[in-house]
Amino acid sequence: MSAIEIITNELQTLGRAEKAAHLSRFFKTGKGQYGENDRFLGVTVPQTRRVAMAHAGVNLADLQQLIRSEWHEVRLCALFILTIQFNKGDEPTRTELVHFYLNNTQHTNNWDLVDLSAWKAIGTYLLDRPRNLLYRLAESPLLWDNRIAMVSTYAFIRQGQLDDTFALAEKMMGHKHDLMHKAIGWMLREAGKRDEKRLIDFVENHRLVMPRTMLRYAIEKLSATQRKHLMRKD
Repeated sequence: MSAIEIITNELQTLGRAEKAAHLSRFFKTGKGQYGENDRFLGVTVPQTRRVAMAHAGVNLADLQQLIRSEWHEVRLCALFILTIQFNKGDEPTRTELVHFYLNNTQHTNNWDLVDLSAWKAIGTYLLDRPRNLLYRLAESPLLWDNRIAMVSTYAFIRQGQLDDTFALAEKMMGHKHDLMHKAIGWMLREAGKRDEKRLIDFVENHRLVMPRTMLRYAIEKLSATQRKHLMRKD
């Protein structure tokens, strides 16, 4: 069997019907929802990660087929393999993997797929490079590109680099999708752990136009008094 068949079969064997049904509901696969038509095997994230580690040496051609799979967990496995190869790779390999990632964002098509891979690959790659790419992704009509742009800044936050998080949050504040409100609020919250005053100042300046979900996520770790003050509507 090919590597693609082996990996898919291993994940199918690990799958559970009840888990698959739960994941289908949780990731909103109904008609008109953000995960419409996505299909689940019912495999947990740790199980998927273990399969990825066991097959981390697959080539890009196989990775291309895996990332296009109809099965959510197979696509996630492909992204785990990509991040493993990225972490171990030299600069040319990392560059090739980043280009691969960016050419396949239409298949990184649910929030967990983005959140478990974007900052580890794209964000880490850009730590010592210009970040223009993220601003282009922020302008993309594809929701997942927008989320990749925002979540990638987590790599910067971990290094104490907060400028792009706040800049992208401001740029995409008017985004219409709840998944972006949550992602932006989450990254602002993480930035606030590094610089609470900067977060408070940012929220104070934007709270009347911030979607309420974004606002609640952003200030979640502040004190009750601070949250009450920043949630006021006047």
